Formats: sequence, structure tokens, C-alpha cells
Amino acid sequence: MKTPIALFIAAAALAAGNVSAAAHAGIEYLNSGKVLPATLPFSEAVRVGHTLYLSGQIGIAPGSMKVVPGGIKEETKQAMENIKTSLGAHGYALKDLVKCTAMLADIGEWAAFNDVYKTFFSGHFPARSAFGTSGLALGARVEIECIAAVDK
Repeated sequence: MKTPIALFIAAAALAAGNVSAAAHAGIEYLNSGKVLPATLPFSEAVRVGHTLYLSGQIGIAPGSMKVVPGGIKEETKQAMENIKTSLGAHGYALKDLVKCTAMLADIGEWAAFNDVYKTFFSGHFPARSAFGTSGLALGARVEIECIAAVDK
């Protein structure tokens, strides 16, 4: 077991760029291929200990780069289904979400987004931020990124 001072030195070296993140045990860069093509220049998720950081999901049909038709409500539903699939591929579930950030192409669609988003949760909601953007990838109306954590 590392001492607190050894952990502090390792964290400082990482922050200073002297040690690559891949060199640290406990960090996993994950791509299930169940939602996003593995050829994209980012990881679907990164696991650090028992915390899973998901890349933003837009409402694309799994395995494609095509946004589902139907506007904000259909895209929100598909983005949340994609999050659910990605979580499941890595051993997590929607109940494990602790923080989400929603980016909306039009903040005026916030209420319509919420109408769909809230149906994916029962018993609790993760902490959340939402903001309007000047545009999203592939012309999407919504992108949602999340953090999940479990107490194992």
C-alpha cells in the first residue's frame, strides 16, 4: 500500500506531466463498441477505481454516426438509452449515476429534454448541470455526459 506522501508525489508528477496516465494502475480506457464506433479519437469511458467517466452521448443509433429523427425528445431518449448501454457494458447501471451534464443546442428545449430525461430514473436523480451551446456534433440537439460510481 502506498503511503499518503507517495500518493501525493505520484499525483504531483501526473499533474506536472512527468508520468503518463496509462502508467498508473487502476485507470482503464474503455470502448465496448456497443454504441460508438471504436475508431473515434476518444474513449467511450474511463474507469478510475470504482468511478466511471462516460464521454458525452448524443442520440445516435448504436453503431452508426446518424442522429435519430424526431427532435429533442427522440434524441434525448436515444442518448439515455446509449448511456444505459454503455454503463451496462462496463458493469454499471443508471442507478449508479452521480453526475450528468446536459448540453442543449437550444436551451429553450430544456423542458422537453427534462420530460424525457426524468423517465430514466426512479428513487433518485444524479446531480446535474445543463447549458445551451452554439452547436453539437452531427447537428444533434442534445449531448449528455455522465459520471457513475459504485461502492464496491
